[in-house]
Amino acid sequence: MTTHEIDPVERLRIMAAGIRGARIAEEVLPAPFEEVWAVMADLEGEFGRFQPDMRRVRVLRVAGDRVEALARSKYGFRAHLRGFVRPGWCWLQSRFLIIGMAAAPVPGPGGGTRVALTGGVRLRVPGRAPAVVTSGTASELSRAMTCLAERVGDRRTGPVV
Repeated sequence: MTTHEIDPVERLRIMAAGIRGARIAEEVLPAPFEEVWAVMADLEGEFGRFQPDMRRVRVLRVAGDRVEALARSKYGFRAHLRGFVRPGWCWLQSRFLIIGMAAAPVPGPGGGTRVALTGGVRLRVPGRAPAVVTSGTASELSRAMTCLAERVGDRRTGPVV
């Protein structure tokens, strides 16, 4: 029997496939995994800078790879998130919000880091599988990916004087 180990980006695709309406933005950033993940995993600092609709995140508890946080959007909505953050993987959800992020190094001489983002507002309809509001999700994810690439680039080049 042959087995195939999936990387975090493939895992995110699988998770998103189980949520009706979920979209994924995926891109290869020309930076090492460690640099990219340092930006993505910084929930209280960088996350609010590359997620267009997020004002701030405050981490309440960390126990191993389990995380509990409070998030506030720029629209004033609040979410009590629970989930996991480990190298290359972040899955947080609340009653009404899903945030998924993944990163994996690209093998070979060109290198870089493959990144994927998903998320959105959850719809909960009794008797139906969970879904995500699809309006605006793709454009929000695309903007988040662009901002993430800029944040990683800014950290690599340093501040402009």
